[in-house]
Amino acid sequence: MISFLQGKIQKIYDDRIILLVNGIGYEILIPAYLLEEIRRTTKHDDTLSLYISYNQTERQPKPILVGFKNELEKDFFELFISVEDIGPQAAIRAITIPIREIAKYIEEKDIKGLRQLKGIGERKAEKIVATLKGRVAKYALLPEKEEIVRTIRDFRKEVEDVLVNQLGHKIHEARQMIVDALERNPKISSSEELFEEVYRGQKK
Repeated sequence: MISFLQGKIQKIYDDRIILLVNGIGYEILIPAYLLEEIRRTTKHDDTLSLYISYNQTERQPKPILVGFKNELEKDFFELFISVEDIGPQAAIRAITIPIREIAKYIEEKDIKGLRQLKGIGERKAEKIVATLKGRVAKYALLPEKEEIVRTIRDFRKEVEDVLVNQLGHKIHEARQMIVDALERNPKISSSEELFEEVYRGQKK
């Protein structure tokens, strides 16, 4: 299975690129918001690194490779396509704005906001919220630019790691956010719940 590719941009299309890696050209679908950035900041023959979501099913025997600039965005995409009736190609068409904005719509149950996404009507928007609410708060905390390092199993340490190493917060700020979140809700028992509470605290 392919999870990461680094190579030279051979061609850029409306919704995909051809990435040349060791003499092999990989066709990789790219979300619109990222494709726009690639067009703006790179040119033919530039080197590009992408985290790859590899998708192949019985209904879709031809592998579909979807590229992202970091692991968090790839992880969000794979959560997004877990929603009923949203496959990889439908998700690519829908993700026309940065993932952090989509995650905010989900956490805030903003059906109207989700309906702005291409191909997402009211029924699908409701399914997205019902399936993913409470699971995507950490993606709503993504800044405009982020670097991805690692995750740790202990949920409190995992959240601290993401806040500091992936989202760019100072370590003392991250620890204070976690302390405040746990004071507001001592019953938190998972990283998803903790991210949701940290996000809630940042909105105040």
